Amino acid sequence: MDAQRGSRHNVISQLMADNAKHHGDAIWLHCVHSGVQVSWADAYKRATNIARGLIGEGLVRGESVAVAAPNSIGGCLAFLGIVLAGGRATPMNLVSGATVMSYVLGHSKTRFLIVDDGCKDEVQKAIKARINFHDEIAIFDLDKIDGPRLPQADNEATLPELQSTDSALLMYTSGTTGNPKGVVLSHNNMIAAGNNVAIAHDVTYEDSTLCILPIYHINAMCVSVMGTIVSASQLVMPHKFSNQQFWQQLYDYNCSWFSAVPTLFAYMLNNDDVPPLRKDRLRFARSASAPLPPETHRKFESRFGIPIIETMGLTETGAQILSNPLPPAERKIGSPGIGFGNEVKIINPETLADMPAHEEGEIVVRGSNVMQGYLDQPEETAKTITKDGWLRTGDLGRMDEDGFVFVTGRIKELIIKGGENIAPREVDEALLSHNAVLEAAAFARPCDNYGQTVEACVMLKSSAPFDLDELMAHCHDKLGKFKSPDKIHILPELPKGPSGKVQRLKLLSLVS
Repeated sequence: MDAQRGSRHNVISQLMADNAKHHGDAIWLHCVHSGVQVSWADAYKRATNIARGLIGEGLVRGESVAVAAPNSIGGCLAFLGIVLAGGRATPMNLVSGATVMSYVLGHSKTRFLIVDDGCKDEVQKAIKARINFHDEIAIFDLDKIDGPRLPQADNEATLPELQSTDSALLMYTSGTTGNPKGVVLSHNNMIAAGNNVAIAHDVTYEDSTLCILPIYHINAMCVSVMGTIVSASQLVMPHKFSNQQFWQQLYDYNCSWFSAVPTLFAYMLNNDDVPPLRKDRLRFARSASAPLPPETHRKFESRFGIPIIETMGLTETGAQILSNPLPPAERKIGSPGIGFGNEVKIINPETLADMPAHEEGEIVVRGSNVMQGYLDQPEETAKTITKDGWLRTGDLGRMDEDGFVFVTGRIKELIIKGGENIAPREVDEALLSHNAVLEAAAFARPCDNYGQTVEACVMLKSSAPFDLDELMAHCHDKLGKFKSPDKIHILPELPKGPSGKVQRLKLLSLVS
């Protein structure tokens, strides 16, 4: 199978039709929990019926359909049905909290929402908040196997003739302003993203991957879902990662690779069980979403004998922009690799001039995987993508003479916890909304398991009653537990510069 086969197709429906034609009886989706399997032919047929059902409900080409669900066969079919109908699949981040989910529903102008039963409580809180809502939202239940429970599809409904530039995915990512930004990825972007994975990792129809990351995150959506669609390979779906069951699932389903984040590799190393392994089948593990500590990298390979391929990606690029080559080619521990399927270079962040080898600058990327832009934010889009198509990542790094990039820091003040971006200002605002808090500033603390964790310093109002546990609960309500500070430090005052701005980078040293 040609690893670049996706480049021959312009839209996702063409890829699915091609897979159904040439690999119809082959299995695409496996549900770990039910044992249900779905072939390419069946997946295409069911996605087409979902598309017709959405069109029958009045879906307008190019509008968002939100999905709140954990990993499942039904969730994958829902994504396909939405894009085949000409819609823009909009996954809801299930750990973002009701306030952010409400903002996303409003900002995306969502009229149709597909919800898994286990997500209904949080979704109802989000709808009740009604942040910037434009219309009433029609809610459809999601079956984890069959997809959304829509009214009977009109089998005569004609699916739209889509173009490569039609939007397929709207994925929200945290920004430095606090509110998440909606990244719009076209059919062409998504196919390029999946194709880059297939090229870098030599994924073919003979491969099978275990999807342990949530598909509401760009990594799993583009690497695991689109990567398997482009390569016509198999996708094994547990609802979520289980440290106790992970290795057995890999073994039982004869998987040849998986994608994880550094946090999960740390969990695997902390489990003393001796796992069952098919070393003749399991080709590699893939690390993404945050820098992989070299010590973790070395310990994992030494213990399990499985090479880790470290990579780097962004939501704005459909995940992967850099990857280390597969063995036996040279890999460099501490580097997320070289460009595959797109161009990557280092520039001076002030002048935009190219930087020579080994000199630090901003990492920029150009290619078919680069987003169309941020939804309804043309100024932010213009600041992020240069006139000649280079996307500014906001990351600092250097490139060696072999093209390997070494990330040295971040321009943007994002906290990266377990591969998820968390905007400090968003945490600040949640703390400041409490009546006992006068000033607040969140910051990152290095962490072996998560890469970074969230902490915050606050200055209290002298007159207001205060209870630390109650403030923590307030943050959980506003942000969700994942984004909330693990620890809140009470200071008499916060350090400030001449302009009066809090000097966030000094906080860690003040409380260490």
